[in-house]
Amino acid sequence: MKKTEKFIAFLFLLVCVSCAKSNAQKTAFSKEALSETLMDTQDNQVAFETILSENKGKNTVIEIWASWCGDCVKAMPKIKELQAAHPETNYVFISMDKTADKWKAGIEKHQLKGAHYMANDQMGGVFAKAMDVNWIPRYIIIDKTGKIALYRAIETDFEKINATLDQLEKQ
Repeated sequence: MKKTEKFIAFLFLLVCVSCAKSNAQKTAFSKEALSETLMDTQDNQVAFETILSENKGKNTVIEIWASWCGDCVKAMPKIKELQAAHPETNYVFISMDKTADKWKAGIEKHQLKGAHYMANDQMGGVFAKAMDVNWIPRYIIIDKTGKIALYRAIETDFEKINATLDQLEKQ
C-alpha cells in the first residue's frame, strides 16, 4: 500500500472511531453534569445529582425540552402516551427555555405531569454541553439503580424508549 493510501485509510478509521464515540450510549453522567444546578419551579437551585438521587429506586425518563421548540411540542402527545403506558415511571422535565416565565407557561399549557427544572444557561451552556445536548427534545432513561439505560433518544425514538421501559419493568 502506498503512503497516500495508508494515510487515507488512517483518516477514514479516525473518522469512524470519532463518529462511534459521539453516538455512544453513556452509562454514567459526567462530574460536570452532576454538579450543575438547575432551577426548580419555586426558583430554587438544585444540583442535577440531587435530582437523580431523589428518583433512585424508580425508572425515570428525563426529557430535555423547551416551550419554543416545535419538535418538543409535536412530541407532547407521545410523552403523555408514554406516561399512560408506564405510570410507575418517574418523569423529569428539564427546560432549555430562556426565561422562567415562558418555561412555566409551557408547563401549564401542555399540562406536563412530573418534576420540572430549567437549565440556567440554556442550549449553549455548561449543563447542555455536559449532557451532550445537540437536539431537543432529548430523552434519557435511568433505571431503578441510577444507571443510564438509554442516553440518547429523540422524538422519533419512542419505540426504542417504550421498549427500554418495558425491559426495565421486567427486571
